[in-house]
Amino acid sequence: MFKVYALYSPGYHKIYIGFSSDLESRMRSHNELGTKGWTIKYRPWEIVFTESFASKSEAMKRERELKTAKGREYVWEQVTLKYNLI
Repeated sequence: MFKVYALYSPGYHKIYIGFSSDLESRMRSHNELGTKGWTIKYRPWEIVFTESFASKSEAMKRERELKTAKGREYVWEQVTLKYNLI
């Protein structure tokens, strides 16, 4: 099972979109263990939403969709709803 996820950094007002077969470990990497990469600059991260897929290729396709302008707009809508940023 693969999960596509969107993260939000409330302190920096940033989003991140990714996929993983082990979301719990991936979140530890984003928030604690990682020592390089874009996400370490904007910790802590909170999960805005997840979607599950049976195959890696399906998850990768959805991740690419969410990284388009329209997909990012959708993620920001989810952030706005979850954090009452209206």
